[in-house]
Amino acid sequence: MGDIAASGDTYPVFKAAALSQGFRSVHAIPMRVRNRAIGALNLFRTETGDVTPEDAAIGQAMADVATISILQERTVREDAVVNEQLQRALNSRIVIEQAKGVIAQLSTVDMDEAFKRLRADARARNHTMRESAENVINRRIRL
Repeated sequence: MGDIAASGDTYPVFKAAALSQGFRSVHAIPMRVRNRAIGALNLFRTETGDVTPEDAAIGQAMADVATISILQERTVREDAVVNEQLQRALNSRIVIEQAKGVIAQLSTVDMDEAFKRLRADARARNHTMRESAENVINRRIRL
């Protein structure tokens, strides 16, 4: 938008806010991943007019850097979530294995039977396997 003041009534709230801050033009540069736009980098100017081809190229380079940064941050966040989920699963597996050992020892059954008993208890009580395992380990139940 080369001249915010002459933009008509399409975005009256934006127009008033931009003009009140001293901006006279704004230009949106797409932030793309392959052929998909994931956002826009907006360049605000205190003068009216279009951006020069050089400014447009610099703006696109800035948008590309911002896009890469956003994607990297998103990847790091998603990796952290997956790692946390895997760690929880591993911790649950350890508790379940301990409970199987307690059941096998106290009830003199093999590990397969201990697992079946633990699973049956979890289903009967509508608990997770980990909850049932913790109950066994803490001697709140005996299977």
